[in-house]
Amino acid sequence: MQRRQFLALAGGMAAASTVVGTTGHLQAQDVDIKAILHDPDAPETGNPKGDVTIVAFADYNCPFCKKSAPDLARIVKEDGKVRLVYKDWPILTDASVYGAQLALAAQYQGKYDLAHHALMAIPGRQSPKEKMLEAVKASGIDMNRLQSDLRTHNDAIMALLRRTMSQADSLGLQGTPTYLIGPFRTSTLDYAGFREALAEARRRQAAGDRVAE
Repeated sequence: MQRRQFLALAGGMAAASTVVGTTGHLQAQDVDIKAILHDPDAPETGNPKGDVTIVAFADYNCPFCKKSAPDLARIVKEDGKVRLVYKDWPILTDASVYGAQLALAAQYQGKYDLAHHALMAIPGRQSPKEKMLEAVKASGIDMNRLQSDLRTHNDAIMALLRRTMSQADSLGLQGTPTYLIGPFRTSTLDYAGFREALAEARRRQAAGDRVAE
């Protein structure tokens, strides 16, 4: 697939059988859900003790990711009971990989969220590397620290990207954005869509239809 041209997976995690049924419902017995929900290196925001987890697979050159990003941030903030896990999944261009590297390097100074939203706010369908760097710089991130962290933690950053790639493959994901919301998988949503999906996830969880955590 096209994404392998940019991340050059070598070995990596063994692929698991699909975790998503034809209805978009997660089947916890088919894959190690904990590895996806609780990767210690994956950036998180929202309520760490939230009753619903959203896992967001996204690419900084994906126009649909950019469209959904503000509504996702809004629902997480306003709901107050959502734990959000970011999965940088750069599958579109080599610049997508660069953007993911910038965002993940910013995490080492506690600024992943700032870099993420700066990159998602770049207008247009394709964001070249120069625009990505400018956007991150304009967000107020310490660029000297960022460049140092890019060099120092490059191996860890690329290992995380390869892990995310393997997780996406094991889930059978086909494109960005993909959101895992409680026991469900969905794609581009607006604010109302996120709210509806969260309500349904809570309803299913209350009925005992849970994903292992």
